[in-house]
Amino acid sequence: MQVIKTAIDGVLIIQPKVFGDERGFFLESYHAQRYTEAGLPPFVQDNHSHSRRGVLRGLHFQKRHPQGKLVSVSFGQVFDVAVDIRQNSPTLGQWVGILLDAVKHPQFYIPAGCAHGFCVVSKQADFHYKCTDYYHPEDESCLRWNDPAIGIDWPIAEPILSAKDAHAPLWADLSQLRIIAP
Repeated sequence: MQVIKTAIDGVLIIQPKVFGDERGFFLESYHAQRYTEAGLPPFVQDNHSHSRRGVLRGLHFQKRHPQGKLVSVSFGQVFDVAVDIRQNSPTLGQWVGILLDAVKHPQFYIPAGCAHGFCVVSKQADFHYKCTDYYHPEDESCLRWNDPAIGIDWPIAEPILSAKDAHAPLWADLSQLRIIAP
């Protein structure tokens, strides 16, 4: 596997080795020892979501129980984004995005202390993520997907959003938020 650093410390692109021929392909989607050697923490929860074209989920984070996430797509294609919301980070407020697909099978690691979101650009997509902490619904928060202060260049202009995501606070409203990141 190849591990690629991004402009945000701790946000990584992981390209697993994909072995393919006329029958299909094989890849090792996770190997605890190799991922630990690459600097990733242990994971405690796996999630799977299925969405249709135009759905945008995010930008989500947990305040007191921040989650690192290793994300990938097994079907379709999504544009995935990490936003650094760690108070003492030199890249606070910056974002990194990647196109995840079921052809090259890249993975994206978003460390604890970053907000996360994705939008589906194919007809449908199956999205998987491993988390470093358990989901705490009472601790969840979000940041507006199209906040001009962040300036994410989404490949979609009018996404399908949940009510929570459509009315999420702006970056300026979260300025006093203290994220507890390891």
